[in-house]
Amino acid sequence: MDTLPQHPREPLSKEWEHVVVACAQASEESILMETSKSPPAVDGLRKDKALVALADRGNNVAQFVSFVPTREGTLHVAYSRIAGFAADYPFPDVANALMCLLQRSPARSINLRSYTPDSPRSRTFLYGLTDVKAALAAAEDLAREGLYVIANETIDIHDGGVSGVVLGDMIEFAPDDTPRCVEKPSVASLPLAWGRSLLQTVYGFEPALDAGSGRLEFSIHPERRGWRQDHTLVWEYEDADASAAKPTLHWPNRFSRLIGDKAFGLLVAHQAGLAVPWTTVIGRRVSPFSFGTRTGETEVWIRTCPTEPEPGRYSTFKGWRDPFRLLADEDPDGDRIMSVLRQDAVPAQYSGAAIVGGDGALVIEGLAGEGDRLMLGERLPELLPQAVRDAVTAAFEIAVHSLGPVRFEWVFDGTRLWIVQLHVGATVSLSDAIVPGEAQDWVELDAQTPLAELRRTLATLAPNTGLRLVGVVNATSHIADLLRKAGVPTQIVKAPAG
Repeated sequence: MDTLPQHPREPLSKEWEHVVVACAQASEESILMETSKSPPAVDGLRKDKALVALADRGNNVAQFVSFVPTREGTLHVAYSRIAGFAADYPFPDVANALMCLLQRSPARSINLRSYTPDSPRSRTFLYGLTDVKAALAAAEDLAREGLYVIANETIDIHDGGVSGVVLGDMIEFAPDDTPRCVEKPSVASLPLAWGRSLLQTVYGFEPALDAGSGRLEFSIHPERRGWRQDHTLVWEYEDADASAAKPTLHWPNRFSRLIGDKAFGLLVAHQAGLAVPWTTVIGRRVSPFSFGTRTGETEVWIRTCPTEPEPGRYSTFKGWRDPFRLLADEDPDGDRIMSVLRQDAVPAQYSGAAIVGGDGALVIEGLAGEGDRLMLGERLPELLPQAVRDAVTAAFEIAVHSLGPVRFEWVFDGTRLWIVQLHVGATVSLSDAIVPGEAQDWVELDAQTPLAELRRTLATLAPNTGLRLVGVVNATSHIADLLRKAGVPTQIVKAPAG
């Protein structure tokens, strides 16, 4: 038999014209009589009916065809939602329904899921079938066991999109996974309004994530998928108590690693209402996207954006650089730097950073002009005007209201304070110790030791050994960040006079 046309507007072969006309003329009574041969179903547990209910409420579901077993051990087409075809299109038989689904699947691949109507737990699951005959044989084998079958298009979870769950005013999600990702650690967890806005910024479309007061399982895809050919797929909805659902905003997480740690932090800063210079993220796995506020400058900064914080390891440049050459030169294996940021420059009257120390106090450090050498520990902080300190404190209070204790790098243009990097969490640092703690042995280093040399020293440091840095160490610098990340006890010792 000829295959179904690739689109319902394409001309049908004469054989298909005969089949479709015959199906359209079949009486509803005869269809119901055939369906009645199947075992009785328990409404509310039939997975295909749940998918139909989702689709009928306007949701986009993965393309599927469902089958019910007859007493003779064969299958009967029950429901279908295939793009370009009417709901529950009258396919002449199981083989042609599977063929149509396979042809409409962008991956040219389908899955088979089996279950019994009296149990919500799935039975045999077959993934990535690409041959109609093999899929038909597998479905018929399942029918002989008395199992119901749903065939759906294979959805690529590694396409740069995300899957997750909306519960009340909370959204959690991760890339490279199914909605079950929320049962694993390191998912992105955000207030729903922030999550919707952040995902719209990254992917360029507003995700359809209306969960009401219930629990919604979803996935988001850069390319259109599903029955309604949209970017958001809904997999399951259930009534749930969302009163206890509270997001726990933290990173690194699996999504921040997808787009790059700095990019995620700046997106959060933008959502929190802080001023972020206009930023374009040029990523490895997602299309370029932009956000923030124009600074009025035509000069730019180019910042490498690793998966996790790597203080001072990768380059930052003022002025344009080829982002693709930069990625190739600094991360040839493609697994450390996930994006490059092109960011509007800020005319810097003052620059610096702020952290919360181990005693809970806000520590503000900065100097006149641009702050890259301050962050590398090559220059010491200067006395800042009170107006600058007030602007940093005001930004900190905005961030704390939504995020709790934070650490950030800032630039002040004389009127406005801009955030150029943000992380959540306080530090352990005190005035006399970057990392408080005891050690059996101590290694003494000049506080002005270059960052690359300090990194090598940390890599070869013997167990139970701490560092004593002689001189002045900027508590907000990359040197301090590196030491805190390493967790090595580090004391600060004043240099001898004279």
